[in-house]
Amino acid sequence: MKQTILLLLLATCLHLHAQTTYEIKKNIGYYPETASQNDSYIKSQCTIDLYYPANKKNFTTVIWFHGGGLTGGSKEIPKQLMENGFAVIGVGYRLSPKVKAATCIEDAAAATNWVFKHIAEYGGNPNAIFISGHSAGAYLSLMITMDKKYLNKYDFDANKIAGVISLSSQTITHFAIRNERGIKETQPVIDEYAPLYHVRQDLPPIILFTGDAEKEMLGRYEENAYLYRMLKLNKVAEVKLYKMDGYDHGSMPQASYPLMIKEIARLQKEIKN
Repeated sequence: MKQTILLLLLATCLHLHAQTTYEIKKNIGYYPETASQNDSYIKSQCTIDLYYPANKKNFTTVIWFHGGGLTGGSKEIPKQLMENGFAVIGVGYRLSPKVKAATCIEDAAAATNWVFKHIAEYGGNPNAIFISGHSAGAYLSLMITMDKKYLNKYDFDANKIAGVISLSSQTITHFAIRNERGIKETQPVIDEYAPLYHVRQDLPPIILFTGDAEKEMLGRYEENAYLYRMLKLNKVAEVKLYKMDGYDHGSMPQASYPLMIKEIARLQKEIKN
């Protein structure tokens, strides 16, 4: 009996010892210090919060861009993505109308470049970095992956991104950019600021989520369905589309997170260290 109890205590101790512990580093600037010194808005907005498994090596990372129409919102780390064995990085970026909406895309690329350069310092695998976000954040994720010019600025190939997990993105030109041009939000435009404009065969995995077609914002489901079809027709190797029936634009992330975590687990098995 005593031996059994001792074995149980030992097993419990080993289990507790093996548990992953997480740390968070806040307000890390992702632009060079000289840029933030010369621009107070860059200093206040262009930072990341890094939540990572401190006692684990070679972990996967998810870069998370917040929503808010490119005009609002702030960096966040969704609690549903915490304590799942991977790091989550909440990214802040400048917002319209203080800057042109296209600047948000440039900030997203700069933050992504920082993560790829520095995640190994915290124990992360630079070959296992996913990009994600909701709404405007999902749009930024798709844009910096599909239009290679944004990361090419840093001599970085966007194809090294392990995958994009997009939660209710616009796939036509973002309405904040159309608004700057005096174009109403119900007038669709597809130009260089539309993920659809940059469809190509050699893209990394793209997983698309939307809410219910009848509850989503404007034509968000149909936009994503069309992007999905164009990616398939261009023979992109890994594409999925999930429609979360019964959920609107604001609530669809809650339904999407469990599937998102499963997709990350599935895709990371295919990543070479």
